[in-house]
Amino acid sequence: MKLATLCYVIDKKNQKTLMIHRVKKENDYHEGKWNGLGGKFGVGESPEECAIREVFEESGLTIKEPKMHGFISFPNFDGIHDWYVFIFTAVSFDGQLIDSNEGVLEWIPNDKLTSLNLWDGDKIFIGWLFQEKFFSAKFKYENGKFIDYEVFFY
Repeated sequence: MKLATLCYVIDKKNQKTLMIHRVKKENDYHEGKWNGLGGKFGVGESPEECAIREVFEESGLTIKEPKMHGFISFPNFDGIHDWYVFIFTAVSFDGQLIDSNEGVLEWIPNDKLTSLNLWDGDKIFIGWLFQEKFFSAKFKYENGKFIDYEVFFY
């Protein structure tokens, strides 16, 4: 089992979201995909601490008051582990973007997010980030191919 976070940093003024195009790391399971920022928990971290640290490490931005929107389980996602991912947005941030070793960072217009090369499940849940509901979901993949999902909204 792996615990992780995904955080979507949103520039509300310009209606854009910071995404990372995963094209730099060798043997990257996400190679070629666009993702929010995030990664695995460090020892003793809360979901919020993990999101703040991961956004800083991957982008150079310091986010303030990340907002949790939901939780997604991905059973056997990579063929090895079940992944449990806390999903955040952040609209308050400081700093300058860095040259990330994870991929290429780009501010994407919010209305273009789902036209990117995303995981198929991401195309579903990204819309939920702009709603005022909390969600708990399970997204099933087999060999990198999306199968189905179930969700509860609160």
